[in-house]
Amino acid sequence: MASFAQFGNELYTGARSYNIVGRRKLWFTIAITGMLLSFLVLGTKGINPGIEFRGGSEFTLTNVTSNSGDPARAVLAEAGVTEAARITTVGTDSLRIQTEELTADQIATVRQGLADAYDLDLTGVTSTFIGPTWGADVTSKAIQGLVIFLILVSVVMAAYFRTWKMSASAVLALVHDLVITVGLYALVGFEMTPASVIGFLTILGYSLYDTVVVFDKVRENTARLLDQDRVTYEEAANLALNQTLVRSINTSIVGILPVASILFVGTLLLGAGTLRDIALALFIGMIISTISSIFIATPLLVWLRNREDKVGNHTARVLRARAQRMERGEATGDAMAATVLGTTVIPGGHLGQTAQPKRKKREQR
Repeated sequence: MASFAQFGNELYTGARSYNIVGRRKLWFTIAITGMLLSFLVLGTKGINPGIEFRGGSEFTLTNVTSNSGDPARAVLAEAGVTEAARITTVGTDSLRIQTEELTADQIATVRQGLADAYDLDLTGVTSTFIGPTWGADVTSKAIQGLVIFLILVSVVMAAYFRTWKMSASAVLALVHDLVITVGLYALVGFEMTPASVIGFLTILGYSLYDTVVVFDKVRENTARLLDQDRVTYEEAANLALNQTLVRSINTSIVGILPVASILFVGTLLLGAGTLRDIALALFIGMIISTISSIFIATPLLVWLRNREDKVGNHTARVLRARAQRMERGEATGDAMAATVLGTTVIPGGHLGQTAQPKRKKREQR
């Protein structure tokens, strides 16, 4: 069985290749379907906003002997609280109870009732009030930060790659990641908290980093595209995608494993809401970002570039020249050829030593 390193080398040299870009209609259909389903979930089930966004009262009980929420619900019902409380276990001996906005008298009554129900001193029950104004401010700041981030990303990438098409492809992939991640987050039912927002903004940077690496390789492979007639823009971009495929997989695994550990610890062992919220956002987002950098960003870039007259004319010229070579019985294995490191790499036809960096010969003593 071939090693993963050998698999990566075959992808880089072209001995093995997957036609990812050529199946872009399939990937676009899946992506659009996923986004529509996410909008459907958001429209029907909606986001489960945390107390930081909707406002309300929060009670924290420490050193409890029972994690059951039934006594707390009974106390809240006696105090006239009509909204269903959100009760969360924090660690092994603490409870967090979130309710609607209560009056000062209700807060005092609930605190005393909770202390009696769980056999605690009154000091073991703390209360916090968060107004809806603060939650609205957090929401507006999060949206403002997202818009500013996308604008800066668009400008910087357009300046770096010297084309707005790479910038547009990357930003659309980011939007895809955000919509899918928020939709899955809403489907799971976890609360949307400031920690979740931080996680969403973090995955945007992660997705952008992976996409930029792929685009760098695309730019390298297509630097002298119009000076030859053996490879089209689509084929060169597809080879670049194959060459960075192993790197994308390795980076994702290295990033996802610790996040999965944090999610496991925060959810099952500690019951820590902040850890759980940010870890879930990162876990979903990193997986979606990796997928989009491979199946969305580069195929979308190729779709945009193929609409240019010079790229379209060059593609037609390559296909004509290829057909003429086939009629003459010349090399026909260059259907996915691409110029790499000054040589022509043909998937399925490994170049051997010619595809490897030259080593300096040691001087004999």
